[in-house]
Amino acid sequence: MAVTLTEAAARHIAGMIDQRGHGLGIRIGTKKSGCTGFAYEVDYADQIDAQDQVFESQGLKVVVDATSLARIDGTEVDFVKSSLLNEGFEFRNPNVKDACGCGESFSV
Repeated sequence: MAVTLTEAAARHIAGMIDQRGHGLGIRIGTKKSGCTGFAYEVDYADQIDAQDQVFESQGLKVVVDATSLARIDGTEVDFVKSSLLNEGFEFRNPNVKDACGCGESFSV
């Protein structure tokens, strides 16, 4: 499978990288957090390590470390604006078994 981006997410990420002036793509991972177990981490991908898996989506590199890939394989990342002041990444992860009420953490 893969980790993919919607067109809206790719447009937002490309704009962030252009504004920043450098970067190979986006790095998506997970960390232990919250009441259900894990939270998503999103950062610029400035290097690709040997244990990383790299996917091409919408013309951008999506870099995922091997440990996180087991939790997020098959995920689609979208960028949504729910109001003028509220916007962010939304993760459609088919592996999620449970999520906390506030939406900040998940379990697989």
